[in-house]
Amino acid sequence: MRWSDLLRMSISSLKRRKLRTFLTVLGVVIGTASIVVMISLGLGLQESMYAEVEKSGGTTGITVTGKDGGGGMFYGSSSEEEAKKYITDDVIKELRTLGHIKSVEPVYNLSAIALKGRYEGNVELCGMTPEGLRSLNLELEAGGRLPDGGSAQLELVYGNAVLSNFYDKGTGKTYWDTGEAPDIDLKNDSLFLILDQDGYYQTQNPDISGGSVGEAGGADTTGQGQRVQAAPKKYVVKGSGVIAGGIDDYSMDSFKIYCDLDQLRGYLQKEFRGRVIPGQPSTKSGKPYSKFVYSSAKVQADDMEHVEELASTIRSLGYNVETNAEYIDSMKKQFAMVQAVLGGIGAVSLLVAAIGIANTMMMSIYERTREIGVMKVIGCGLKNIRQLFLLEAAFIGLAGGIIGNILSLTMSLVINMFVSGGSMGISGNLSFVPVWLLLVSTGFAVLVGTAAGYFPARRAMSLSPLEAIRSQ
Repeated sequence: MRWSDLLRMSISSLKRRKLRTFLTVLGVVIGTASIVVMISLGLGLQESMYAEVEKSGGTTGITVTGKDGGGGMFYGSSSEEEAKKYITDDVIKELRTLGHIKSVEPVYNLSAIALKGRYEGNVELCGMTPEGLRSLNLELEAGGRLPDGGSAQLELVYGNAVLSNFYDKGTGKTYWDTGEAPDIDLKNDSLFLILDQDGYYQTQNPDISGGSVGEAGGADTTGQGQRVQAAPKKYVVKGSGVIAGGIDDYSMDSFKIYCDLDQLRGYLQKEFRGRVIPGQPSTKSGKPYSKFVYSSAKVQADDMEHVEELASTIRSLGYNVETNAEYIDSMKKQFAMVQAVLGGIGAVSLLVAAIGIANTMMMSIYERTREIGVMKVIGCGLKNIRQLFLLEAAFIGLAGGIIGNILSLTMSLVINMFVSGGSMGISGNLSFVPVWLLLVSTGFAVLVGTAAGYFPARRAMSLSPLEAIRSQ
């Protein structure tokens, strides 16, 4: 029997039982759509991670920190050997002399307090060089630009979710309590920035600090011997740009405030003259360390092939190293587990559909017993009979797979339209459906359908021709 005859007979048989075929195909549609949508959610998370990594240097990015994981996050060091493990200007210069280096830029992170009218917020400052800021490829709202290091005021680039860190000093409520953003225009309003957090909180709570509040610059004692706590300086700062996105949209930059590193460093050295800058190491006697220590160094290799070699070289110098490639490998394993779990949940629906296909095919055999007998008597081979029923099952799987993919694309579009990735703590779309997933899911549906039709086909092959002809 020719393949064209088998195809014609298979399609004709399915058309004769339209309702049963429709219900069976519907089961495959639901199963296929479930698998694709479930896996697309895991792929959406993965694509979001890739986008974040690309913004922080891609696969060639390397983050270098001092010994024990922290530029300036530990105190009391007096050993010269330990001092060499800080990320200082000398270390930055040393790293730039290594082979396969494209760029090395220092990074300094600092917590501060921002004030505007009745609002107060704890913010995270991130000081970087102009070259380092440009390498971030920040997407700013219209009219925004990167900070100008030569400006008279410290210019800031605000993350799109920074306002959620502010609270009303009268009520103590934040955006997360009220659902309303503070009445602050980050693009145009100037803010007060306080770098000395401890000094600020002590002046706000004199009973805790053990003294009374004095004017800025005052550090004398009163006639009663009480020390007067100097109020920390409030620096007037302005925004040069705001990162694109709503207050609920999340990315690795959403809660950060970027500024020029040299300007921030100058402000800190002026504010804490003669004292230890917060986050900086100190000598054994408690005096400020002689060199300014950065939080980390952002290193860019010239090629992905040299990342591991360069990372090993930097580790041999005694510094902690984390590469984006290592991070990607770690996240890939986690996402593979997530996708396997989500795909397994969807596969349950397809398993049920496979049982439905097997049931449909068995019912078809009982109804067509006489037809099968006639086919055997006129010389149709057992192989052709098996192929006939396997083709019918494969057609059910193919139709269900194609329609299921159309449904899954529609569902993915609806998910991305009404559920933003930012509200789920990720950037980008929540659901991502690549072409390969559509092809694999269709092929898998056909495979499941064919497998489900195997035993019914064997049943048809084993029927006795004479008994089949005599059956009513």
